[in-house]
Amino acid sequence: MNSNKTVLVLGANSDVAKEAILLYLEKGYHVIAASRSTAEIAAFMEARKVPGSRLTICYFDATAFDDHAKFYAALPAKPHIVVYAAGFQVTNEQALVDWEGSYRMMQVHYAGAVSIINLIIKDSDNDHLERIIGLSSLSGVRGRKSNFVYGSTKAAFTQYLAGLRQYLFARKVVVNVIVAGYIRSKMTAGLDLPESLLMEPSFIARAIVNAGSSFTIVPGIKWKFIHQVLKYLPEKLAARLP
Repeated sequence: MNSNKTVLVLGANSDVAKEAILLYLEKGYHVIAASRSTAEIAAFMEARKVPGSRLTICYFDATAFDDHAKFYAALPAKPHIVVYAAGFQVTNEQALVDWEGSYRMMQVHYAGAVSIINLIIKDSDNDHLERIIGLSSLSGVRGRKSNFVYGSTKAAFTQYLAGLRQYLFARKVVVNVIVAGYIRSKMTAGLDLPESLLMEPSFIARAIVNAGSSFTIVPGIKWKFIHQVLKYLPEKLAARLP
């Protein structure tokens, strides 16, 4: 059991994050679920009959950078594990003409993550931080014409985590990135995605909660193959991808 350990989940109202919270609670962790949508998280947990003794729900806005220090200082406990799962997406066509949509993706996926995680890792009073996990995307592996604005924000996040892993190596803090493919979630609802490639949020959540020592974790056999193809496909062929 992990009754003395705390997990901080940032962006806790995502479908994947909520499933991960349930799994962490099952394993005996205390969980701080941080999100703008606190009422939705509370309703979800009530529907799942989750006891509140080891769960704290608090407000967190990834884009409210000036509030991050106050948010972190007010936490009921310093985290052993941090999961960053905040997400926002507009279509590529919309992103090309709507700067606000593009900018919000940059803020949520990258700038917000850097802002809050930097605060966490520089907290000299927290000597029990042991792991940081970021939920990224295969969209950030290779630029593609159908989603390169969104993908660029995930690529930036992944590279930040890669450097963070090296920075924290001497402190023995493990950093993982979950490089996920298509997830059946509210963020992908309405998109025309292949049913055979859709993964359930609970499947991705298990990859988060059971993360080992490897940096890059790609859930799903099919997506492991696609990940390798995207990385090494010659540019002439990659240019033909949707």
